[in-house]
Amino acid sequence: MTLAPFGARLRQALDTRGQLCVGIDPHASLLAAWGLGDDLAGLETFSRTVVEALADRVAVLKPQAAFFERFGSRGVAVLEKTVEEARSAGALVLMDAKRGDIGSTMAAYAEAFLSPASPLFSDAVTVSPYLGFGSLRPALDLAREQGCGVFALALTSNPEGAEVQRAVGADGEPVAAAVLRHLAAENAGAAPLGSFGAVVGATLADAGVELAINGPLLAPGIGAQGATMADLPRVFGASVINVVPSVSRDVLRHGPSAAALREAADRFAGGFADAIG
Repeated sequence: MTLAPFGARLRQALDTRGQLCVGIDPHASLLAAWGLGDDLAGLETFSRTVVEALADRVAVLKPQAAFFERFGSRGVAVLEKTVEEARSAGALVLMDAKRGDIGSTMAAYAEAFLSPASPLFSDAVTVSPYLGFGSLRPALDLAREQGCGVFALALTSNPEGAEVQRAVGADGEPVAAAVLRHLAAENAGAAPLGSFGAVVGATLADAGVELAINGPLLAPGIGAQGATMADLPRVFGASVINVVPSVSRDVLRHGPSAAALREAADRFAGGFADAIG
C-alpha cells in the first residue's frame, strides 16, 4: 500500500509531536560516554535505547548511516532493525545517507532507502545535489511514487560548504539558490506541505536566498555546533513554520537514561515552540 505523501505525514507529525528531529549517531565518543564498547553490542544497545526512549514522542528520528556502515554487514543489520522499530513506534525515519550519483547508480541508492522492498525502507533520505540537481531524478521520482521524502543539501552548517554552495553560476545565481528553486518546483501545488526538502544550517548568519520552497527545511547545527532554537526565526524568517530542527549530541549525551533522553528531547521541542511564539 502506497503511503500518503511524506509532506502531509510530516506536517501532521510536527503538529502533533512538536517540531524536532533527533539524530541517531552512535559514534565512538558517545558510545564511550554511555559506558558502551565501540563494537556491535554497543551499537545495538545505543540504537535500541534511543528508539525505545524517543520513537513514540518525537516527530522524526534520523539515523546517520555511516556510523552503522563502519561495522560492515552486521552494522547495517542493526540499522535495518533500528529503522523498522522506529517506524513501528510512530516516528518518521529520515535516513541521513547524503547519497549522490548519476543514472542507474542514483536509482540504486534510491531503491536502497525509498523502495518498500528494501529492509532499509525509510520515510525520507538526505541526498547531495552537487552532480547537478537533475542527477537526483531517480530519487525524486521514486519518493513521489512511494509517498516518501527527499532532503537535498542546500546551505549546510559546516563552514566549508560555502565554497560550493555560495558559488555563483554563469547566470549569476548562487548554487544553493538554484537547488532551492528546483525544490520549490518539485513542491508546486502540494498541500499542506511538499515532500521535497532542503538542508539549511541553523548556524547561518544570513541565509541570503529564498527559503520559501513549500517544503520542509531540515536545520542541523543546534546545540553542539552553537545554534539555538532562538536563532531559527532570524535565519528562516516566515519559513520557520516548516523548519525541522535537528539535534543529535545535545540530546544523545543524556543517555543511557531513557528518562533523561526524553527530558532533553522535550526541552528542545519546547524551546522551538517558545521561539516561534
